[in-house]
Amino acid sequence: MMTIEYPGEFWKDYQLLDCGNFEKLERFGNFVMARPEPKALWDKSMSDEQWNKMIHTRFHTGAGFGKAGKEDSGTWERRRKMDDQWYIRYKGEQQGLDFSLRLGLTSFKHVGVFPEQSSNWEYIYRQTSELVQKAQQTGAPRPKVLNLFAYTGAASLAAKAAGADVTHLDSVRQVVTWARGNMEKSGMDNIRWIVEDALKFARREAKRGNVYQGIILDPPAYGHGPDGEKWKLDECLNDMLKCVSSILAPQDSFMVLNLYSNGFSAVLGETMVRQNFCKDAAFKSLDCGELVLKDSFGKLLPLSVVVRLRR
Repeated sequence: MMTIEYPGEFWKDYQLLDCGNFEKLERFGNFVMARPEPKALWDKSMSDEQWNKMIHTRFHTGAGFGKAGKEDSGTWERRRKMDDQWYIRYKGEQQGLDFSLRLGLTSFKHVGVFPEQSSNWEYIYRQTSELVQKAQQTGAPRPKVLNLFAYTGAASLAAKAAGADVTHLDSVRQVVTWARGNMEKSGMDNIRWIVEDALKFARREAKRGNVYQGIILDPPAYGHGPDGEKWKLDECLNDMLKCVSSILAPQDSFMVLNLYSNGFSAVLGETMVRQNFCKDAAFKSLDCGELVLKDSFGKLLPLSVVVRLRR
């Protein structure tokens, strides 16, 4: 089944106000910012004057723009007084899905959260809650969830809020520290933190015979492990999925794959997952779709594709 999903209006701390002319205008908590957006090919719905009256800061691309691994580098132009760091809260559609995220202005136009991922947080919380409930009824161990390429940890917090034992892995130590702070601010604890190359870790887990009831993958187009390991999505993704398929529990489990690369479609992602996870194993469902943001004028901005598997 193909779906199109976007954040619900219940999320009060985020709003896509407008998008167009290769930019997006967003509100995170009390602060409004303009950032480049290559997929916003249409015209803005508001005038430049209206944007300028609202903006606290605007991101300008720098010399690295367009280079592999540095596509989003640049600088922020402050227009109005704002905090260097601030928190927003995600109080989800489902009861119990509630956590805080620290935001900040980075040199790669990111702020610490990808809002379109909220649909995945809801899915992860729902699937994990069902697994936790079943484990309680049968006396089985608490389900384990592995979050690879985990960034600042919103998906990890969604799984933890549902009651899972969570392993959070990213290759950047500063990002893992950021995620730990989000956990503490959210009143949670006991997430397992790992700074390592994702493929190397997954291969080691496969050799050890370890399995997880939930696995989340949100790989970048380009990246490096802590020891200089090179990651290029189109060259490494198939190997990663082969490996992950061997550490995902054969039943009562789920997997979420999110892809941002412009060259990857939902159908391509679904085919890769089907080939690696479904050829020799039973599964309950396999869905794919697009994660988008909907601005206040109703325009849909596509940002990533997602594939979700349940065994």
